[in-house]
Amino acid sequence: MEFHHGLLTARGRSGDYATVSALLARKQKAPRKSSSLRSLKVTDSFKTFVLEQLADLEDLTARAMFGAVGLYAHGVFFGIIARDRLYLKVDDVNRLDYERMGSRPFKPYPDRSGTMLYYEVPVSVLESALELSAWARKAIAVARRC
Repeated sequence: MEFHHGLLTARGRSGDYATVSALLARKQKAPRKSSSLRSLKVTDSFKTFVLEQLADLEDLTARAMFGAVGLYAHGVFFGIIARDRLYLKVDDVNRLDYERMGSRPFKPYPDRSGTMLYYEVPVSVLESALELSAWARKAIAVARRC
């Protein structure tokens, strides 16, 4: 991730620079596999970006899990990076923040019913380290309550 002309950018597959928003939009338009066991794989660049954005959090740890990455703060599991999307823990206290912004719950296997109590972080929040850290702290508080 780099700053170009005041915008956070990353190299796309073609080697060109694009804003993080543009790269995520391209990824959403990509055809989806029909298999119920789609990979949760995360690119190194997206993982690095998320960890840099969350640098304000104390004792942040990222651990590989089933192709995805689990995020922990002081040993508390509060987030998931999967398919180059960041999902944070929710409950009745913070779920509305996500729903108001059109976020969807983490559903690792689209062909199966049920979701997990993690919602996708909106791109506008993801691009602001200050705002993302605030949302992450709320998710940590949720994880501690559960």
